[in-house]
Amino acid sequence: MKHKLFSSFAIVAILSLIWSTPVKADPVIDSVSPNLVFNDVATVITITGLGFEANSVVSLKDYGDLSTSLDGATLKAVVRPGTPARSYTVVVTNPSNGTISELPNGLTVADPSPLPSATPSLPFTRPQMRVTFSGANKDKITSEERFKFTVNFENAGGADAYNAQATFTSADLLPLDTGGVAVLGNVGEGSGVSVDQRFISNGSLFGKSVVTIDVTLTYYDDKGTAYSDKFTFTVPVAGGGGSGVYYTATPTGVRSGQLIITSYGTSVDPLQPGSQFNLVMTVQNVGNEKAQRVTMIVGGGGSGGSSGTPQPGGVSGGGGEFTNFAPVGTSNVQSLGDMGAGGVVQASQELIVNVSTNPGAYPMKVTFSYLNAKGEVVNDEQVITLLVYSLPNLDISFYRPLDMFFAGQPGSLPIQIVNLGKRTAVLGNITVTADSGTVENGTSLIGSLDAGGYFTLDAMLFPETPGPVKLTFVIEYTDDFNQERTIEKTLDVNVEEGFFEPTPDPNMPMDPGFMPVAEETFLQKAWRFVLGLLGLDSAPPAASPEMIPPVEGEFMPLPGGGGGGG
Repeated sequence: MKHKLFSSFAIVAILSLIWSTPVKADPVIDSVSPNLVFNDVATVITITGLGFEANSVVSLKDYGDLSTSLDGATLKAVVRPGTPARSYTVVVTNPSNGTISELPNGLTVADPSPLPSATPSLPFTRPQMRVTFSGANKDKITSEERFKFTVNFENAGGADAYNAQATFTSADLLPLDTGGVAVLGNVGEGSGVSVDQRFISNGSLFGKSVVTIDVTLTYYDDKGTAYSDKFTFTVPVAGGGGSGVYYTATPTGVRSGQLIITSYGTSVDPLQPGSQFNLVMTVQNVGNEKAQRVTMIVGGGGSGGSSGTPQPGGVSGGGGEFTNFAPVGTSNVQSLGDMGAGGVVQASQELIVNVSTNPGAYPMKVTFSYLNAKGEVVNDEQVITLLVYSLPNLDISFYRPLDMFFAGQPGSLPIQIVNLGKRTAVLGNITVTADSGTVENGTSLIGSLDAGGYFTLDAMLFPETPGPVKLTFVIEYTDDFNQERTIEKTLDVNVEEGFFEPTPDPNMPMDPGFMPVAEETFLQKAWRFVLGLLGLDSAPPAASPEMIPPVEGEFMPLPGGGGGGG
């Protein structure tokens, strides 16, 4: 019976231990930004997802680990210069339980040289409708005559045409039955469709040899882009001369280059007043024509001429905005060369944040000036946004030398936090922990600290074993963009071997030569004060030997004096 009872208790204890053990979630990667970097500079990538830990490690599969830090709910990792150019699987590992998450083809590393531009036979494909046949069911028409007009359309483009619709109009003819609108539906690439429209001529066609019929054809491609073509046909009139059919198509587009910034990043994150950093931008020509002699102007600017040949002086970049960010090392004007349609190039600019810049989001204008195929100057302006933070600069130390610490005995921790920054810092809680032992009174709210101000906290350390003990200080706060952040610092203290006072044995007789002095009362202290005023002995009473009780049969002398005998 006892054995069964013990087994039941053991099973309950094991189940309680299992249920009480916290289960940590596995990491999950949602996205990597930017997912295209170049291997000539260090680039910070941001990994978003779930289940990340403070010591999670980001690595590239078949390459190695990256320098990783946790920023809120996202991980930031640095792709070092010289990383081989190829597509990588991004891996996040949680060391606490060994779980991993992988994102195949999550990051592409490319060489810094401009990527070869795509040179397809056509920069894009679209549906293109044409007429293969048109005509009336009569050779010639007369006044107030009904007839049928037929048009055959064919999709000669490189994509399907959707929701095609034809609208017939004429100044001399009136449409019948359909109101002049015919729905053609979808027309596949290389396919055709035929439409019939019945008309009646006006009351008089005297003096006319032909009448015209305008057909407006509208349709869409698979991306929802609308197209409109207009065709004009002629029908011979009885008594007049001449016949024939012709059609014209409206222009389908303009060939030009267009430069945009597809991604950008900074070598320093976060940016703070006084930070010197490298702004790296990926520029792509998304137009359908080559951009010649491309010039990048950081801060805004443009060509000396509005069109045609640039005026003397070339490109002007001195009119940009440099209040918060200023170029360092080189000017804000750089030449990127020629960029074909679809071409990609990486451009960088060394900048510094003005020390007077306040925290905030600052838009920056970037202008790309280039020549098109006709020699005309084109200016493409872009705007990017840079975030500037003012993070606290704190010193965490002790406001006086530490006392010696002994194992098993409490010791004082005189903690001091000093604001070394130039602005007031609003801080949250400070938490002090030790890797060996416990800390009492180790949590407190700091609040607002002026520039040069300080905050003190008196905590108690109870070390368990001798040797070095690592103290960890964590300060929580909210940054300028309402994101939660922490400041962490560690300090080491040394703990000596503990000692203990011997406990007196109650069976051991006390030394008769010493008796502790009993504590004086207030009246005794006052009496000694009066004796001192009178010039008499006012010293506190000294310890007196303990009177040893006599043993039976022994003579115990009386204290001092004595009388004569008889």
